[in-house]
Amino acid sequence: MPVHFSAAEMSARKQRLIAAMAAERLDGLLLFAQESMYWLTGYDTFGFCFFQCLFVGADGRMTLLTRSADLRQAQRTSNIADIRIWKDAVDADPARDCATMLADVGARGRLGVEFDSYGLTAFHGRRLEAALAGRCDLVDASRLVARLRVTKSAEEIACVRAAARLSDLADAAAITATRAGADEGEILAAQHAAIFAAGGDYPANEFIIGSGGDALLCRYKSGRRRLDADDQITLEFAGVWRHYHAAIMRTHVVGAPKPLHRAYHAAAKEALIACERELRPGRTAGDVYAAHARVFDARGLSQHRLNACGYALGAKFTPSWMDPPMFFERNDQEIAENQIFFAHMILMDSASETAMCLGRTYRVGASGAEPLNAADLDLVVKAG
Repeated sequence: MPVHFSAAEMSARKQRLIAAMAAERLDGLLLFAQESMYWLTGYDTFGFCFFQCLFVGADGRMTLLTRSADLRQAQRTSNIADIRIWKDAVDADPARDCATMLADVGARGRLGVEFDSYGLTAFHGRRLEAALAGRCDLVDASRLVARLRVTKSAEEIACVRAAARLSDLADAAAITATRAGADEGEILAAQHAAIFAAGGDYPANEFIIGSGGDALLCRYKSGRRRLDADDQITLEFAGVWRHYHAAIMRTHVVGAPKPLHRAYHAAAKEALIACERELRPGRTAGDVYAAHARVFDARGLSQHRLNACGYALGAKFTPSWMDPPMFFERNDQEIAENQIFFAHMILMDSASETAMCLGRTYRVGASGAEPLNAADLDLVVKAG
């Protein structure tokens, strides 16, 4: 199984990383985030739930330390030539094995570490620091690769566009399946079937689905119900291609919409368009959030909105498809061309148990935002 991207693309990514390491005066980098490994080498696995580390030297040398279960996974999906194995055992200490690997490849000096990653637990992080104490100067480099990943290449954007097409298929499948008496499981199955049948991948987190009062939830939970003759259902999902995500969020109404449904949908659509206007080079993530808050607050909806309204998207692994930067108050990270963002307008009125959500994925172009999916933002109302 080859790496999904061209050799020229992978070489360019490595050169960008080497330059970024030099700018941070790093003699090497210890990668624990699966997204970083995938971006740099193509390595594709969920084995990061166990200890594994990819060392990248200042000269571009790469050495992977992983378990035997992932040896062939790395050989078949990545361009990593040097793969080392730590052995499962009662007295296993992969942090100690990592220190041995680093000594073997001559790693020393100032080493960056992705401390803030799902692949490095606090337990293993403490062991790593103890194993390397006195040998290396460890510094937090958790955001280094993430900053490089946020701006997409032409090959990556092609993957995002493919993911967006899949998200539209899932959107259409959900709308078709939504009706009075439908089981939430039918709708969820229709979405996943549309994506998998068209060659898509598993998402980095569960799709959100909730109806009735559960339409106000922003997370997946277990348990299903059938839709009533008058109901509401909130769906947040993503098309996924080669791990690249394109998300959509919608609240649909079954039967007669409440006046609040229509009022909240109008507000959500207005807020989404306001955010679109801020999604252009030179603006900040905080500017996008401010546009969202300005619209909702002017309509007296501040108590129903969230404190964030979107985030970057890219190639992500479990447990979340969210990438930095996130749209929240005063986030000063600047937006640039060829970045991919998901903007979601979420209103949850607990007193009346009314939900209304609207969101889609964008590419930042030279002059503004390009919507990649969910072309029709109208409220979906299905007969009861």
